[in-house]
Amino acid sequence: MSATMMHETLSVLVIDDDVTDRMAIRRSFAKTPLQAKITEAETAQNAKGVLADDSFDCIFLDFRLPDTDGISFIKQLRLEGNFLPIIVLTGQGDEQIAVELMKAGASDYLAKSHLSPENLHSLIRHAINAYRAEQRVRAAQEQLRQTNMLLRQQNQELEAQRQQIERQNLRLLQANQHKAEFLATVSHELRTPLNSILGFSQILKSQTKGSLNDYQTKMVDCIHTNGESLLYLVNDILDMSTIESERLQLTPHFFDLTTLVQEVASEMLWVAEKKGLKVSQMIALENCEVYNDRQRLKQVLVNLLSNAIKFTQTGTVTISVKTLATNSLEIAVQDTGIGIEPEQLSTIFQPFRQADQSIVRHHGGTGLGLAITHSLVSMMQGFITVDSQPNQGSTFRVQIPHTIAG
Repeated sequence: MSATMMHETLSVLVIDDDVTDRMAIRRSFAKTPLQAKITEAETAQNAKGVLADDSFDCIFLDFRLPDTDGISFIKQLRLEGNFLPIIVLTGQGDEQIAVELMKAGASDYLAKSHLSPENLHSLIRHAINAYRAEQRVRAAQEQLRQTNMLLRQQNQELEAQRQQIERQNLRLLQANQHKAEFLATVSHELRTPLNSILGFSQILKSQTKGSLNDYQTKMVDCIHTNGESLLYLVNDILDMSTIESERLQLTPHFFDLTTLVQEVASEMLWVAEKKGLKVSQMIALENCEVYNDRQRLKQVLVNLLSNAIKFTQTGTVTISVKTLATNSLEIAVQDTGIGIEPEQLSTIFQPFRQADQSIVRHHGGTGLGLAITHSLVSMMQGFITVDSQPNQGSTFRVQIPHTIAG
């Protein structure tokens, strides 16, 4: 027996209508090491009242009571959730009944003819130890049940949150799709009148339909220049919306990259010369023929060169092309411009972002050029990086395959 049970006073309920049997149990308890407080009940009905009023450690139950039998009484207690250890006292030769009692939920049984301090001590020790072990198991099971209920509740809450996030993501995707479609529609509708304005202003500039005075010529030049600037902005918005809606497709074919670089440098030269800048080229290709979308690669080069020229006040803009590996080449655009602050490098390729909003106001633009460039380079199975220091210039490097996969 545990040391705890040796020193505690056990509360025992004896249910027996025979006063002699009850006295025998008291005498046996007195001869054991146990300290026990014994309460007696003569019938099942009396026992229920006692059990309702007090708590007990163990029950001794006579199988044959005036108002019921032991099996029915035990089953009723167990159904009511009472799992106290019950030791049933049986008559001689009631072994079959004892088996039925054990099946009904009795902890053990003892023939009245075998009642002794030793047997009683052993039975109650095992019954109470087993009951307390079962209590610990039931407590652990109840805790596990509560934990499982909590986990199920948390899982349900997480599932509800996941579904809500999915719905929000779907709404965001739909909103983004609608935005892209709206921008594409507006940009397309704006380009038609803009092209007309540029065409008519070009006719006026040519003076083939009549001469213009100096003031009129200056105004027509202003109309044409601003029309071109507006068309560039509209084209940027249209390209970005087309990329975001995943409707942009590359059309690759073979072409001479050296010729393309020279073509872009020549087209951008007049813009650089207006600012007093030099444009230099450094081409070191093992094979000039590449397989890519020529128009979109030209757009990448124009964006990088125009950006470099825009943010450079004095010095040189250099475009260099070299072979890195068998199927890899690098295009770099280096300037001596204002540079970029280190904390702004992480957002330089995001749409509608430029390094400094005061720069946007000073130099103009949508802030889409580098975002479009980044997206186009990614579609070409390449990547773009930037190295920059404030007031020391920037270098943008594009690495793409010599031959992109179809």
